[in-house]
Amino acid sequence: MESPERRIVTLKDVAERSGVSISTVSRVLDDRTPRSRSTTAERVRRIADELGYRRNLFASGLRRGHTGTIGVLVPRLTDTVMALMFEALERAARTRGYFAVVATCGDDPVSERTSTEVLLDRGVDGLVLATARLDDELPATLRARDIPHVLALRTDGISPSALGDDEAGGYLAIRHLLDLGHREIAIVTGPRFTSSANDRVNGALRALDEAGVARDGIPISYAGYGIDHGFDAGQQLFADGSPSAVFAANDNLAIGVMRAAHQAGRIVGTDLSLVGYNDIPLAERLPVPLSSVHVPFDQIAAGALELLLADPAQNEIRRILPTLIPRGSSGRP
Repeated sequence: MESPERRIVTLKDVAERSGVSISTVSRVLDDRTPRSRSTTAERVRRIADELGYRRNLFASGLRRGHTGTIGVLVPRLTDTVMALMFEALERAARTRGYFAVVATCGDDPVSERTSTEVLLDRGVDGLVLATARLDDELPATLRARDIPHVLALRTDGISPSALGDDEAGGYLAIRHLLDLGHREIAIVTGPRFTSSANDRVNGALRALDEAGVARDGIPISYAGYGIDHGFDAGQQLFADGSPSAVFAANDNLAIGVMRAAHQAGRIVGTDLSLVGYNDIPLAERLPVPLSSVHVPFDQIAAGALELLLADPAQNEIRRILPTLIPRGSSGRP
């Protein structure tokens, strides 16, 4: 025998059992408002639990003209930095009573546009773009359509953006190596089409200029942001010369350089100093703990959500200062 379909418990049901108005029940059960500890509020919550009431966020959002969801677009979640960024955005959204959903698009502009439309078709209240291309036309398209959006971890200089101060981070990394006494320094960074790769190099070059170290003597490799990219760049570096230090503008790149150094007979932390970027959780757990520029993902996420949900929207670019975390991978030459 089939079981009868379970009836959906409504606000009216909870109100009638509690002996209060529907508006009072709605206010008490709204997670976006401060939690009341009054006797009435506690009774309403207890009865709602007993009845099995579940708030329909989608329906209540539609009545107010929004759905309480934020769409997040990232190239891929296999990238630790992107995963950390999404988790930070999800936490920031939750504290504001929103739910974050994610879509991936690789580095392909066509896939990026398709994923964006999928998120918009699902009624998201705004978009956070953690995609990377400087030549990306999507932000301009969203501005033209008056769609609320914010860029995270990068900027096009126009749309509201929240990111780490990558130029300051590149400066800190090279300044650390210079202060240790290194002058034969190599730089491995991300793709030329990313603001982060270019800004980190610009900060590194500023530190070199201050120290009077000639730029033309510093090899700079533009790669991807993966471990294999770091390995390939490291192999080339150690085949062409013998730098005493390497600044890898991403921790995955640094791990790849570590592998190439081992293959070339270089000992990281002893006869090769290495500094990474982002300070992913793995960095301090490596056999030789990796010095890295720490990026405050939670602060960036909070800034991104604040800009996105501002009324009116704030076309502001917020750069959060990173910090250098020295560990065993960097030492004196």
